[in-house]
Amino acid sequence: MNPYKIRLFVLSAIAPVLLGISGCNQSDENKTDSGGITDIFKKKELPQASTDSLFVKNFIAEKDAVKEHEDLMFKFYSDRDYSLAWFRDNDLVPEANKFLQVIDSSSVEGLNPDKYKLVNFKELFQKYEQIDAQDSARLDLQQQIDVALTASYFNYASDFYRGRVDPTAQNNVNWEVKKNKIKLHKALQTILKERESTYPYYEFEALHAGYTRLRDALQDYRSLQDKGGWPKVELGNRKTLQKGDTAQAVATIRKRLNPNLQIDPKDKRLWLFDDKLDKQVKNFQMLNGLAEDGVVGGNTLATMNVPLEERIEQIMINMERWRWIPKRMVPKNLDQKYIWVNIPEYKLYIYEDPNNDPEAERAYKEVMSMRVVVGKTMNATPIFSEKLEYVVLAPYWNVPNSIVAKEIKPKMLRNPGWLNTQNMEIVTKERDPKPISPSSIDWANVTESNFQYMVRQKPGPKNSLGQIKFLFPNEHAIYLHDTPADALFSQTTRNFSHGCVRLEKPVELGKYVLQNMPEWDEDRIRQTINGGEEKWVTLPKKIQVYLVYFTSWVDEEGNVHFREDLYGHDKKLKSEYFG
Repeated sequence: MNPYKIRLFVLSAIAPVLLGISGCNQSDENKTDSGGITDIFKKKELPQASTDSLFVKNFIAEKDAVKEHEDLMFKFYSDRDYSLAWFRDNDLVPEANKFLQVIDSSSVEGLNPDKYKLVNFKELFQKYEQIDAQDSARLDLQQQIDVALTASYFNYASDFYRGRVDPTAQNNVNWEVKKNKIKLHKALQTILKERESTYPYYEFEALHAGYTRLRDALQDYRSLQDKGGWPKVELGNRKTLQKGDTAQAVATIRKRLNPNLQIDPKDKRLWLFDDKLDKQVKNFQMLNGLAEDGVVGGNTLATMNVPLEERIEQIMINMERWRWIPKRMVPKNLDQKYIWVNIPEYKLYIYEDPNNDPEAERAYKEVMSMRVVVGKTMNATPIFSEKLEYVVLAPYWNVPNSIVAKEIKPKMLRNPGWLNTQNMEIVTKERDPKPISPSSIDWANVTESNFQYMVRQKPGPKNSLGQIKFLFPNEHAIYLHDTPADALFSQTTRNFSHGCVRLEKPVELGKYVLQNMPEWDEDRIRQTINGGEEKWVTLPKKIQVYLVYFTSWVDEEGNVHFREDLYGHDKKLKSEYFG
């Protein structure tokens, strides 16, 4: 027999006698304390059954599904000197069966339970209970069960907390938000009550309310699918239907918007498009980002007829995106607030912790929202996160070389005085810029790569950045800013920019982010803007900014929202997630 197995067998047999206790009458110090790891485990008074690196290595070699988590496996067991994790006093801890229940029901999370059953746990558990306590084979079985449970947990938790798809490894997924840096081996220690955490790992629960609300919606939509889904709306020879119209298709619209109600489409009393249905149609349009005119036709009709199966997939991939969001929305060293721009929604939100306590569990509340304009399809606003550092009042607009070559060059060739009409100038790229005459530029041969100067628009009412901009330095040269084109905010679809995010209420945002600097009240902000001289203000504490891409979400009232896949990111993610 292997020497370490002989040692384990002898110790497990004599330890209760030496300590004067029995397996069914534990002393208080054998119980798991609320502070984390058990007192016995800390004090090493009672030898723990253990495995070794060779056993773990051999297990990983036999299970391809575990190989990507090899480092986690060795880190977890080496941190505990290879003591078994899922056993206490030779009994499986309650968390073992609880974990198996979690993976059995993981389809609720949009995951596949079969992926996480590395062995037949039910069979192994039964076998373990039937083996005599003095049989050395029981120790082998303990190791098998323990290592298999740990490996299965890392497989499941990696998908559940980090995502099935690694956005950093898939170039076509287009997601550069800071990674969720959850330490899964520490999370497992929390589950096993060996450490404390403010995060809900111990309940095998998700980290964000946005995820759990989508998860609830997923179950509702699957239940609706089981009942037959929703009907397809066909208008026949009508192009549109609206309040006051009468047609059999109106009854179908009622059924589409109230799929759980029993509606007889032949009941002519339901053929009238009345006030109640008008309100329901407008609510549907609001939830889907459409013009709220109450008219069924065009985009509204097409959106109503999106198959239920597609909506279920859309919910699932947006749940996946929530798994990519960092567990701590705001780092401890920042103001406990964050700016959230959801690109397909064309909306900006500010959330803050009313207690501004970086140590407390997160309780962020929405304190501000506004419409935004985002990048055109050819100039897609990138998805990333950074930290807001500067507010610039009465800003210059430094025109990117790409715009100089593609847009300004043709205009200058047609009209050499065009820059003056736009309050623009050409200057050198240095700390103290010097003016350059536009007539000295060989515009016919200007390219994005060879233009050595800077075109900039001076502060003023025509400035494309408006009165104020917000800088969070990043490799994409993207920022938030004002715009003189206010009429764009009345549009339902608002993808008109070159990639930066234009704000509906820029001065309000400026007042908010500068609120901890009393010298920058609204009067001074407006005076500086009107002065026409660029002024940079450095924030005393940086503010976290997220530019994200969610095409489905559930609001706090439980309403499910859907949006158009503006840049085609859903299609790409679906191919990775379901492929």
